[in-house]
Amino acid sequence: MPVVSLVGLLADVSLTPTPGDLPGSNVLQQVTNGLAGWALVLAVAGLVVGAAAWALGAHSQNFHQSLVGRRVVLVSALAALLVGAAPAIVNFFFHAGQGVR
Repeated sequence: MPVVSLVGLLADVSLTPTPGDLPGSNVLQQVTNGLAGWALVLAVAGLVVGAAAWALGAHSQNFHQSLVGRRVVLVSALAALLVGAAPAIVNFFFHAGQGVR
């Protein structure tokens, strides 16, 4: 019987994420914010370059260049969407995981 109660105690664990409890968490938050900022800057650069390639390819009747430019625009836009939605996506799956019993 004591083994069963010990397993019962070990099975009831909980998780409350508090990043502020660890040393250096503010630095980690700043690094994460900086990476997100750089990712958005690169997404903007990709949009501009992709749009230029798309326009040049369309005006010069170069289907391949137009297709590559269009793909770069779409990938850059999706990257910006994912960077912006990353906290909400992580929180959604964390809360969905908390609901599992």
